[in-house]
Amino acid sequence: MLYNSYYNAVGEKHPRPQRGLLTRPDLNTVLAYRADVDRRVRIMLAASEADPDPDLAALLTLGLHHEQQHQELILTDLKHLFSRNPLAPGYAARPPAAAAAPAMSWHDFPGGIVAIGHAGTDFCYDNETPRHRVFLEPYRLASRLVTNGEFLQFVEAGGYADPVHWLAEGWDWRLAENRRQPLYWQRPGDWQEFTLGGLVPLDRQRPVVHVSYYEADAYARWTGARLPTEAEWENAAATLPVAGHFAGRREFHPAAAVADGLAQLFGDAWEWTRSSYEPYPGFRAGAGAVGEYNGKFMVNQYVLRGGSCVTPDAHVRASYRNFFPASACWQFSGIRLARDAEQADHGG
Repeated sequence: MLYNSYYNAVGEKHPRPQRGLLTRPDLNTVLAYRADVDRRVRIMLAASEADPDPDLAALLTLGLHHEQQHQELILTDLKHLFSRNPLAPGYAARPPAAAAAPAMSWHDFPGGIVAIGHAGTDFCYDNETPRHRVFLEPYRLASRLVTNGEFLQFVEAGGYADPVHWLAEGWDWRLAENRRQPLYWQRPGDWQEFTLGGLVPLDRQRPVVHVSYYEADAYARWTGARLPTEAEWENAAATLPVAGHFAGRREFHPAAAVADGLAQLFGDAWEWTRSSYEPYPGFRAGAGAVGEYNGKFMVNQYVLRGGSCVTPDAHVRASYRNFFPASACWQFSGIRLARDAEQADHGG
């Protein structure tokens, strides 16, 4: 299984670190293979019209949503590959200059017992279920994502040189990686950022992206805030329509917030939460190979929410759970701050 690096039930795995070394099959062969698969699926669908198979329909639906995930991953992989080229080539048009982001404000939520998880009969992944109750203390969420300009203050204040802000494992990671700024930032003179449009001046108004959980947590501590839990995030997002800056805009770079109120919960950047990726109460993995899809990864990872500027439109929802290791930063991951409600009483 040439492109399988995860699932034991479907055959022998190809090592993940070696996937980028594959030069065959060539593009024409891959496109021919795709066309043949499409042809076979159409034949199968036509044959099932007279006798619908709900199990087949469920697998096809899962496959379509899984393909959308890989559409995003292809763009993040392209960005990482192009960033290693000394010519800094672009894949898409350069992002336009952003308008000034509104000042950050805080939105209060009363907490209490809230329902978390997917509700309804439309598609969701198994890790979004079952719906269950969670108790939340009163909390506050920042009105928008943290900007490049705000994160730059952390960088220039020596945040990457002071272990007091960092988790122990995060500090070890920072030292091992010699990380001094977010992944695609450069400073040949003035600060620059590599984008899918190539190397551009760092736009202080746009959200900071490509930060690890360690960096997001360190920044939040430096500000005196914290990252939200995934339940806090979902409780807030469930009150809003799923609308935002997704891949359909074809800018492939997060935009500055343009509205007051609770903004950018969907699109622009995946938002790190402080929640470990684990099964919900009562979770049961599916039977067979499908059972490997999410459940086997529920260890040593953190949950991200909301989608990004390279997430396909209509792919995410309030209950959608993404997940990555704490060191991961090649995806479009950003930061939304949270606070305990008591901090408001102490000038926070």
